Amino acid sequence: MAFVSLKAWRSRSAERAAIAARLKQDLRTALGLGEADTLAVNEIACADPGCPDMETIVLVMRAGAPTRALRIRRPIDAVNPDDIAALVAEDRSYEAPTPGVSTM
Repeated sequence: MAFVSLKAWRSRSAERAAIAARLKQDLRTALGLGEADTLAVNEIACADPGCPDMETIVLVMRAGAPTRALRIRRPIDAVNPDDIAALVAEDRSYEAPTPGVSTM
């Protein structure tokens, strides 16, 4: 196991936080989220076969709607505009059921 200095760890951590903040702002705009809506962007390790080592999970929490978990199958620092466009398309394809309306 390699030794990582505290200074290097803090620098990397700050860099990752800045990347996440930029991505979060890009996604807020692309998804058309309002002030009452919330967005979480996290990078997680994926142990599933065929899954990349790291992937980016986006939680879209619109006021009055169920939380949506969307996945970008690449590390947070590798997310590109095409990934954002695909995520937006996936989010738009989901229609939340109207409260009190049966779908049967």
